[in-house]
Amino acid sequence: MSVDFPQPILLIGADGMLGTAWCAVLDEMQVDYRCPKLAEFDLTDEESINRQVTDEIQLVINCAAYTAVDKAEEEEELATVINGEGVGKLADRCKQVSAKLVHYSTDYVFPGDADTPYSPSEKRDPCNAYGRSKAVGEELIEQSGCHHLVIRTSWLYAPWANNFVLTIARLATERDELSVVDDQFGRPTSAQHLAQVSVDLIFAGASGFYHVTDGGQCNWFEFAQQIVKLTGAECMVKPCDSSQFPRPAVRPAYSVLDITSTEKIVGELTHWKDNLAAVIAQHQKKETICS
Repeated sequence: MSVDFPQPILLIGADGMLGTAWCAVLDEMQVDYRCPKLAEFDLTDEESINRQVTDEIQLVINCAAYTAVDKAEEEEELATVINGEGVGKLADRCKQVSAKLVHYSTDYVFPGDADTPYSPSEKRDPCNAYGRSKAVGEELIEQSGCHHLVIRTSWLYAPWANNFVLTIARLATERDELSVVDDQFGRPTSAQHLAQVSVDLIFAGASGFYHVTDGGQCNWFEFAQQIVKLTGAECMVKPCDSSQFPRPAVRPAYSVLDITSTEKIVGELTHWKDNLAAVIAQHQKKETICS
């Protein structure tokens, strides 16, 4: 499988939720890849980027980002330095060494007031500071002229790291009742599924902007209900609206991403309920082993 895959590969952010999934996929593919530790790579420093993105690198996979959505309202400058300007420097370097850049972005680059899924070509109009910082990164990638594949995703989860699925699974064992908002709609995305579909897109020679999520859509309440059901916890999940959970950053009411162009290349994307079941099973197996 590795014969036609561009390598060597530089994987940035390998210790994060998506980066961990990418490591597993690349290990299975037995390709030549490097994943510098956090202390060895500074996305905001041009010299650091140049040291890691050498002439021999064929593919750069960037899973690193500033992801503190609420904190970004107070730290928009820092978020933009990392998600915007840093990504721009990375794209410029990829252009210099003729490496392809695979970069991940977010549904938050859209306003969230639509009633139909956002297409990859939809105009950017972010709803919060985090979204604005990611939009800057997208724009600078385009301006760099580097060979790129920008993948927007949403509601990321995995059997590891800090995410909605594991939080709800834990709270369901600690409480008798949970209230979860039912007025925000989107598409959940398994990190493992995202990494594998990304590989499929790279093999297909895809470039430009694509959306990758799990199949189907839901609101956070429906997502939480399914999580609790799969864990077997005796916890009641009740719906509420966003006004009951005020947050510093505005959340989009509807940020469903249109995955049509992706499915034309890789086939139908696995439904979120199926991916969620696999993730819950993997997490429970891990907990059983640890206990």
